[in-house]
Amino acid sequence: MTERKPPETRVEQDMHVDLAGKLSYGAYLQLDRLLSAQRPVTQEHDEVAFIIIHHVQELWLKLIAHELEAATQSIRRDDLPPAFKSFARVTRIQEQLIRAWDVLSTMTPADYLAFRSALGPASGFQSFQYRLVEFRLGAKDAKMVLPHRHHAEHHDILSKALAAPSLYDEALRLLARRGFAVPQAVLDRDVTHPHVSDPAVRDIWLSIYRDPDKHFDLYELAEELVDMEDWFQQWRFRHMKTVERIIGFKRGTGGSSGVGFLKTALERSFFPELWELRTLL
Repeated sequence: MTERKPPETRVEQDMHVDLAGKLSYGAYLQLDRLLSAQRPVTQEHDEVAFIIIHHVQELWLKLIAHELEAATQSIRRDDLPPAFKSFARVTRIQEQLIRAWDVLSTMTPADYLAFRSALGPASGFQSFQYRLVEFRLGAKDAKMVLPHRHHAEHHDILSKALAAPSLYDEALRLLARRGFAVPQAVLDRDVTHPHVSDPAVRDIWLSIYRDPDKHFDLYELAEELVDMEDWFQQWRFRHMKTVERIIGFKRGTGGSSGVGFLKTALERSFFPELWELRTLL
């Protein structure tokens, strides 16, 4: 006796339709283009993993930059809830970025050195999206635009981000609109340079922390910023330790001092007053 197959459901029937000329999953995501972008320059097995890990990180950085721009615009409009949603997404992405270093750390020094010389001057130091994220968070440095002179579009994006108020600049302008006495020198500063800690700004945030019920949305804004910077510093730390684990203290392929350069980034803060006030509470 032959076993009868159950009738197909409508969903199963739809799965068999001819997708010619229609939007398919692969076409929507441009998977042919995405999956053909991994082009090793050597025959070494581990180079494929190296490329894919960096591709994944660049995609996440693109989304972080997108969310930071949206959050900045929301703060500029005095509309904080959408900014909080963007911050929540950014911190989840940052978790994924940190985990990416765990995958890269499966590569031994011998694995990486087998193809490192073939990379020439190519280096993560040249990631324009990483630099865009840093600029939007407030780590401004005009010298960091120079490596992108060869790419007009990237150079233009970074130049505009350098000249635009950072996320924290907009947060401080929001405090001023709320009636807090933010020094005019802070509001009118040259935004192409990093914000420097100001005692008056620290005291404003301190007053918000001492009465969170009265200023709860600003208190939440501050905590969201601290949370985001905390995750960012964890990512920087894992980056530094992964590099040290694989190449020690060799110079970076892009000409930086490698681990030494990465360590200096751990000493810089995007939102210094938000960290300083904790000692005074």
